[in-house]
Amino acid sequence: MICKFKTFDEAQRALWNFNPDAKYYEQVRQLFLLSSKLYLLHCRRGIFLFKTIEEANEFRKQEELTRALMNITNSD
Repeated sequence: MICKFKTFDEAQRALWNFNPDAKYYEQVRQLFLLSSKLYLLHCRRGIFLFKTIEEANEFRKQEELTRALMNITNSD
């Protein structure tokens, strides 16, 4: 279905479902199940201290890269 909108606000309002039914909640549940299978969240335990925000961002970047590589190798 193609819808045309005159304003961005009108288009944004069309995305909301103000009267959800059982089918809507089932679709949301299925979406979350799919996303949880695609992105396996793993949080390392402990408290990590960083001197700078750059150091913390680099740590997070490395953790995400490691997790992504693990997901790729585990999916084969």
